[in-house]
Amino acid sequence: MSPTTTLIKTFTIDGKPVSATEDETILDVARQNGIDIPTLCSMEGLTSTGQCRLCMVEIGGTNLMVPSCVAKPEEGMEIVTESERLLKYRQMIVELLFSERNHICAVCVTNGHCELQAMAQRLGVDHIRYGYLHPRFRLDGSHPKYEVDHNRCILCGRCVRVCDEIEGAHTRDLRNRGIKTLVITDFDGRWGESDTCTGCGKCVHVCPTGALAEKGKSVAEMAKQRYFLPYLVMRRKGLKK
Repeated sequence: MSPTTTLIKTFTIDGKPVSATEDETILDVARQNGIDIPTLCSMEGLTSTGQCRLCMVEIGGTNLMVPSCVAKPEEGMEIVTESERLLKYRQMIVELLFSERNHICAVCVTNGHCELQAMAQRLGVDHIRYGYLHPRFRLDGSHPKYEVDHNRCILCGRCVRVCDEIEGAHTRDLRNRGIKTLVITDFDGRWGESDTCTGCGKCVHVCPTGALAEKGKSVAEMAKQRYFLPYLVMRRKGLKK
């Protein structure tokens, strides 16, 4: 077989026969076929990391659940994207996200435009069964145009990846582990004092919540603009040809 030969795999998603190339994930194929698997960390144009785990799917004939954004399909697989088990799992994840930080929707700049809020509505999460941790996270308004509120961060990693993979600055990164994890600027400095930040705002607009926002926005005024990402990815692919 030639090194350039692309293998085609055939399998089913929710009973629908589909096919995939060897470099495509389950989530890629699902989206191509109009199947909407929920996710909060995955975004077209950025490397998938499987951080939020909302996109877990079941593999027929086994007890396995795998993150569809990073899992590659195998020949003959029977993939299930919606089940009572998956719904309960996804509801639990969303509830834990709300309980770990201080998501007060009524006073948030992205109220009505928040992906976490929309995901809760989609999954029917109308109350939280877990105790709120009420952490005390700092706010950083030192940047002239933007601000960061760690109380509203869900640690999806989008801002880290877009800064590294698209802008090429790698201003942001993750520190600590578990519920103590924080998105930091450079070596955990103030955003406004960063020597690497270009002020492009890409991190702000890929953020799914109000953790990153433009200054001067009032409650419910911060609607994220993500049109730039697929355009930049398309342009880069065109330049490489």
